[in-house]
Amino acid sequence: MNQALIFLLLLLAIGFIAKNQSLIIAALVLIILKVISVDQKVFTMLQSKGINWGVTIITIAVLAPIASGAIGFKDLLAALKSPYAWIALASGVLVAILAKNGIILLASDPHITTALVLGTIIAVALFKGVAVGPVIGAGIAYYAMKGFELFQS
Repeated sequence: MNQALIFLLLLLAIGFIAKNQSLIIAALVLIILKVISVDQKVFTMLQSKGINWGVTIITIAVLAPIASGAIGFKDLLAALKSPYAWIALASGVLVAILAKNGIILLASDPHITTALVLGTIIAVALFKGVAVGPVIGAGIAYYAMKGFELFQS
């Protein structure tokens, strides 16, 4: 058994212990791809395009209430009368900017993903946190690294 498969099995076990469905599914899919020997071609494609596909799926999920008619212009205008809506709007802008820089960091330094996943697993398992995904975590890490670099020079 090679190191990559052992690592994936360990992540699968951690996913079950932490009850993290996303990690369980991801590890299982990757293990299956590895076992049926289509891993190299597929992994290269997933590594280069997977984050963008994920962002597209998340965007579809966010826009689904608009497409279904559950949210319309009337709802939007009514929401903007609330100060909490303005806070939510600003938060949405901030998160989107963090995610953009997270994608840049993950694309330029993919090994960061491992540390982000480990941090997420620890938070879910020990602190009953919610796994929001590595993109936002990478965005936060991006700005933390930039801040660290400022103090290094």
